[in-house]
Amino acid sequence: MALTPAVSVAQDVEVTEVDDVVVEARRSGAPTWEVTRGGSTLLLVGAIQALPKSLEWRPDALERAAERSDRVLYSHAANVSPADIVRLIWRSGTLTRMPRGKTSADYLSPEWTQRLTALDALTRDDLMRQSFLMTRSELLLGFTRLNRGQGPSVEDAVRRTTRRGRTPSQRIADVRGDEVIEDLLTMPPESWVTCIELSIVAAEAGEPGMLERAAAWRRFDVPAVMESPLEIALTECWPWGDPEWGALLRSQWLAGAEGALAQDGTTLAIVPLRVLAEPNGLLDTLEARGFEIIGPVWKR
Repeated sequence: MALTPAVSVAQDVEVTEVDDVVVEARRSGAPTWEVTRGGSTLLLVGAIQALPKSLEWRPDALERAAERSDRVLYSHAANVSPADIVRLIWRSGTLTRMPRGKTSADYLSPEWTQRLTALDALTRDDLMRQSFLMTRSELLLGFTRLNRGQGPSVEDAVRRTTRRGRTPSQRIADVRGDEVIEDLLTMPPESWVTCIELSIVAAEAGEPGMLERAAAWRRFDVPAVMESPLEIALTECWPWGDPEWGALLRSQWLAGAEGALAQDGTTLAIVPLRVLAEPNGLLDTLEARGFEIIGPVWKR
């Protein structure tokens, strides 16, 4: 049946609007992939933790893409109650210190103990006696300067627009704060060993390694980001490296992508890059299911 002029014009306008959103998203300087099914378009924006302020990218283009999208999906957030905070303070010793009479050397091999000791000499903290949770934070945040001089994140840029334009938006899922705290309180030091070893490598790469990871992200060199010591450590450490938590968080993103592709219109999703580009990650899964994916190369 031939389309009436009114219907034809309406479809042309809709296609143009979708194309405009896609173009703006790709101009943003953030690696973005387009997945379509019927009248549904899903834009997957790969985000990394803590972009340095010195990194120049185009949040304005991403803001325009968000403004023209029908809905926006953000990553997980933990719902922490006042009771959770009190419990955390009450049990703070468990989270900050090694078990009585133990040091990192009781769990790490002599080689890794020596490398940690070399880093210990560069900081005021006693890395050998504090808990592995605290050591991981010091290695990944302190030595790499990941938490210093941060610029606007991908989510910051999009959230400003969704609030201003009242674009429908939601978290992919909420995480209960009491479950997070319980998991951290009960994790034995042995379960942190791989994370600490990888964090030591990231700390040895230091700030230059962090800056190179960010530069690779801006130039859409996704494999280089995924192969950086810092990204490897962040992927393998809690929560993403935890068998239960990691599987849960990833499955929620897969369900969210499938739900978005079942709705008409354009969905802009801010997804951790590791969830998208890791082996058997979200992009691999969607590709294996027959979806055409348009965007940067994500694997070598």
